[in-house]
Amino acid sequence: MNGSDAIFAPGFRDSPYWWEAAPPTATTAPLPDAAEVVIVGGGIAGLSTALELGRNGVKALVIDRETIGWGASSRNGGALSGAGSLGKVRADLKEAFGEQLVTEMVEEGEAAYEEFATLIARENLDCDFVRSGRFVGAHAAKAMEGLKRRAEMLNAATGAEEAFVVPRGAVAEEIATTKYHGGMVMLRAGGLHPAKYVRSLAEAATRQGATLASGVTLESYARQPDGSFVVTTDKGRIGARHLMLATNGYTGAATPWFRRRLIPVASYMIATEELGEDRVRRALPKLRVYGDTKKILYYFRPSPDHRRILFGGRASFVQTDPKLAAATLHRFLVDLIPDLAGVRITHGWKGNVAFAFDMMPHVGIQDGVHYAMACNGSGVVGMTHFGRVAAQQILGGSNRVSAFARLSFPTRPLYTGNPWFMPVVGTAYQLRDRLDGWRVKNGGV
Repeated sequence: MNGSDAIFAPGFRDSPYWWEAAPPTATTAPLPDAAEVVIVGGGIAGLSTALELGRNGVKALVIDRETIGWGASSRNGGALSGAGSLGKVRADLKEAFGEQLVTEMVEEGEAAYEEFATLIARENLDCDFVRSGRFVGAHAAKAMEGLKRRAEMLNAATGAEEAFVVPRGAVAEEIATTKYHGGMVMLRAGGLHPAKYVRSLAEAATRQGATLASGVTLESYARQPDGSFVVTTDKGRIGARHLMLATNGYTGAATPWFRRRLIPVASYMIATEELGEDRVRRALPKLRVYGDTKKILYYFRPSPDHRRILFGGRASFVQTDPKLAAATLHRFLVDLIPDLAGVRITHGWKGNVAFAFDMMPHVGIQDGVHYAMACNGSGVVGMTHFGRVAAQQILGGSNRVSAFARLSFPTRPLYTGNPWFMPVVGTAYQLRDRLDGWRVKNGGV
């Protein structure tokens, strides 16, 4: 582990830094015999669905086998953006989905970000929300073309310069590194404290009449002739007029159709010790949220109080100990920002994200079951939005059907939900990133 344990601060914890301020807490509500809507999954998507239903007079029951908000919803990096949060919509998707549908996706993504900001204000959510903008670093010259097209697409959708390209000579104004060939800034982006957000979202859903029950495991469900459901849990059976699944990276064997369409991947994060705002600003001058264009990307940001840096990525393509992964991430961080050499880590943790085979988020109805899944690593704005979309579907539809609800939800032959191929895919992606880096060093693209 980086030669020694010197990179770990005294009292190092293998739990999320976010939980220091807002740890998930158990709810002990008794299960009713029946509910208008049963939502499986107490993360952002499930809670957003419950909140929107409650605001329209429908009281939902939210169940989760862990504590409410325990999963990726309180473990993620807390980065926010519009179209970037809804499937990382890119210009090259027009070949796969058609120009009109992609245009609608971009417009929906940008509107979702503004709706998100409105939600925070309306519900008075305590979550350290800030409109900081997002910087995406180009790991190679050829990536700059993609960022340029993406900026043009975002600006066309909004009718304003919401995104702009950063040339290589100006990268130092955004981040203290020489690794990036340039980049792009999205102004319609920001950050928040994810654990505070999911806690506040749960409180808002409860105020609107939702019942939250943690420690309840879905075992099976059966659709009845009248279209309703009998939901069987380890705590008993519940009759439900509607059923909604929002389990994402923790989707289990009780829902095999959905499990076959999701690729769960562990993502890892670290938090540095307190550095002070001056040193954080030396590393990240604009205090934005950050990512890059590599296949095995990094995502990072200052903490909400600007005193430390939080850094994440795919440190391993198999489940591994968070401390081992933390050492790998520390090496990545120092390689990217050499000024942070010698900085120690106070927290290292992991959480499951879920990808779809088409790398797009999915919301819809399958055999009467509503769902919002596959945030592909960018779920705070996206899953808040898709929870609202799912609620509108349950309520009887809206004036405009989500562009993402018109996508098919693909799988692959023989795939059952065990991503055995991830080490192979991960190695191929790492080699691709290294090759791109070698080309940059040798004057290529």
